[in-house]
Amino acid sequence: MDPIVEIVALLLGFVGWVLVGIAIPNRYWKTSTIDGSVITTSTIYENLWMSCATDATGVHNCREFPSLLALSGYIQASRALMIAAVVMGTLGLVCTLVGMQCSKAGGDNLVLKGRIAGTGGVFFLLQGICTMIAVSWYAFNITQDFFNPINFATRYEIGEGLYIGWCSATLAICGGSCLLCACSFGTDEKGPYPYNPTGRTVYSVAANSRRGDAATTYDRNAYV
Repeated sequence: MDPIVEIVALLLGFVGWVLVGIAIPNRYWKTSTIDGSVITTSTIYENLWMSCATDATGVHNCREFPSLLALSGYIQASRALMIAAVVMGTLGLVCTLVGMQCSKAGGDNLVLKGRIAGTGGVFFLLQGICTMIAVSWYAFNITQDFFNPINFATRYEIGEGLYIGWCSATLAICGGSCLLCACSFGTDEKGPYPYNPTGRTVYSVAANSRRGDAATTYDRNAYV
């Protein structure tokens, strides 16, 4: 495997893992819209953990969601998926660092190191998939409520936290794909055989020389 591809994949996975850590505590997963409002006295914004409001004077007030079971199903699922993404990204970083050719952690067995690096690529892919599902599902519910004509409650728009999550998922998927496509899992390919249209056995020069030496020794011993 090309060491440059390993380093690029590691950097992509690491940046994606960092962005997941930034997206989870970000408060602006959805923000209240000013569309159709003449006077806006406060702005409401929420994430997976709390709901906040800011007034015209710039004062922020936040409250955590009081009950986990009272939350909507997509919020609970998004929480679980984002936490799983952090775990998968951590495992992917560890496996990739151990499996890199420039690392001494996995010994000198290049076949084993290639398989470990490929496992890291799988973890990076799982991280990206979990993040993508979480933020996309959350954004789908925002847009569904926004365009619902019978929804007279507060309408929300997509916040910056979701864009950070999409960037994280894209980088993690790219890093995992690079590792999986470029890693060698220890399958040694056999070289092509020489073309022989006659169908006869072809011996190499070295083999013929060894046969000749054996014949000469046998001839000499026969007359002793």
